[in-house]
Amino acid sequence: MKRSQVTLVLVQVIFDILFAALAVALAYRITLARDPSVGAAGQYLGQMLIYLSTVIGAIFFSKLYTRSRGQPRLQELMALYRAVTLGSLLAVAFISFLLKNIIDYRRPMLVLAWLLTLGLLTLSRVLHIQLQRWLMRRGVGNNDVLLVGTGEVARIVLQKMLNSPQLGYRPVGLVAVEDGPQKVLGLPVLGKMADLPRLVEKQQVQEVIICLPEATHRELVQIVAQCERERVSIRIYPDVFQIMASEVSISDLAGLPLLTMRDVALRGWHLAMKRAVDIAGSLAALVLLSPLMMLTALLVKLESPGPVFYVQERMGLDAKPFLMLKFRSMRDDAEQKGPGWTTADDPRRTRIGTLLRKLSIDELPQFINVLLGDMSLVGPRPERPVYVEQFRQSIPRYMDRHREKAGITGWAQVNGLRGDTSIAERTKYDLWYIENWSIWLDFQIMVRTVLRMFSDRQAY
Repeated sequence: MKRSQVTLVLVQVIFDILFAALAVALAYRITLARDPSVGAAGQYLGQMLIYLSTVIGAIFFSKLYTRSRGQPRLQELMALYRAVTLGSLLAVAFISFLLKNIIDYRRPMLVLAWLLTLGLLTLSRVLHIQLQRWLMRRGVGNNDVLLVGTGEVARIVLQKMLNSPQLGYRPVGLVAVEDGPQKVLGLPVLGKMADLPRLVEKQQVQEVIICLPEATHRELVQIVAQCERERVSIRIYPDVFQIMASEVSISDLAGLPLLTMRDVALRGWHLAMKRAVDIAGSLAALVLLSPLMMLTALLVKLESPGPVFYVQERMGLDAKPFLMLKFRSMRDDAEQKGPGWTTADDPRRTRIGTLLRKLSIDELPQFINVLLGDMSLVGPRPERPVYVEQFRQSIPRYMDRHREKAGITGWAQVNGLRGDTSIAERTKYDLWYIENWSIWLDFQIMVRTVLRMFSDRQAY
């Protein structure tokens, strides 16, 4: 680990200690204000030290100070809350055992300290993330990365790194599997597979990302073996089968073992739970956002002739068509020459339509589709029938997207795959979502969608 990265970890530890200490101090002050008989702060010093030690220790042993850069923030926060809760319970146990005969510790004060710690350590993480991103945009604490492969997947991964400097990756070059381009997106191809160990040592990279989704297991093992000798972090871009077979069951045919793919369609109470969330969420959104939607409808009508809503046929559950609603963001004659993808600086957009698309306000009428049951709050984004017919011919398992309801937002969208981006990549994200669905995952996607609304550069 680089010295700058070690420094960032130490800063995070210091942040957590200071904010946890502040939580204990605030808990004491609040308890004292309600009960003057609590006593002087000095007699609670041992209690505070035990509390801080167990909480910070629980965070450390939960490996939250060595968090992977790719780990979702909400999952990290949930792991943080579990660690703080465990540390608080251990603190109560140690204080009861060690200090029971020394002080009359206040259990309500410890409960209050636990609640305040949850909130303040969340603030600590937010501040540290902002500091980390600010430094990484300036090249501090970045990981030097070597990409294996020069194909489409390598291009996609490289594009993501170049467009997101705050992630902290600095690609130094690529390794070719066979003869190909000398550069990819301006980054040089430094050599071939035989040169990999030498390049890892020469470039002093911290990570190797293998962008070969079609590579055989034998080829991957050989690549990993070459990298392990240099002690670098290795990541492998998954192939379609790995996504398909994320969970399988074993059956047999007259003694012959067979693998059965998991049935991806929601059934029973899972389906009922998702529908209940859709109804509650769409009703709440329509009520809370009704003033904004009325104002938007008025602005759309005043700016250009034509209807307020743009009604378009899309493919939904079981590949059945439905009419999807959006606020009209283009001229009424935008598709006189036939359907086409929206592009950046699209001349067909109206002035108010440009803003609506940037903030995704044009999507708000789709809450009506959710309430009617045509769509879900979260799911694969629906496409037009003309495009579905094209994609089903060229993209493996594309039609499996239609085994669940289409969504207003989805796993692909919150990971930056919206607008004019790779349909094959979106499909992989959609299949991963379908096979790993949970209510908690839906909530994560909804929260991340709201957070991305004002920062998404791909909304146009």
